Amino acid sequence: MGGRMRSREDFRIDIRKFPVADRYHVRISKDYLVFSAGHFITYNGDVCERLHGHNYRVTAEVHGWLDENQYVVDFILLRDTLKAIVDELDHHMLLPTRHPLIRVVADDREVEATFRDRRWVFPRCDCVLLPLANTTSELLAHYIADRLARDLDQSIGKRPRQIRIEVDECFGNVAVCELGPAEST
Repeated sequence: MGGRMRSREDFRIDIRKFPVADRYHVRISKDYLVFSAGHFITYNGDVCERLHGHNYRVTAEVHGWLDENQYVVDFILLRDTLKAIVDELDHHMLLPTRHPLIRVVADDREVEATFRDRRWVFPRCDCVLLPLANTTSELLAHYIADRLARDLDQSIGKRPRQIRIEVDECFGNVAVCELGPAEST
């Protein structure tokens, strides 16, 4: 146990020996990234809850590499693109078109939704028909993430590396969807 006392210098790691990758993301969470909407979901296979609504809040993170301007995505473009998606959902009845038990039929004037012996009829202009199996917060987050990815791709010519969307349906009840490259197993 003899020998010299070790100094801090003995424990320093030369980080140049280890590959390091820069990672960047931006996050946007604003008071106006909200939408109020009606919906109903099914659960436990065949239980359909009552028609109700929420005041949803949306937060987005966009991950990617820095562009020629040294940012992941322009905050104004992100804000405006996400706000447009949120505004399309605001003050509407959200109906799933891919649900195995909820049948949604629409014409120019109205939308009829049926589940077993229950039936709802809404003015067409008050509904958003979503290509979802259910209008859960998780699937709404996925819908918003997919739309944001496609809309940003169309605006800037590239898809972000990853998008994370949080949908808060009732202060503190948050569903998250992360779209990005497939994980290899």
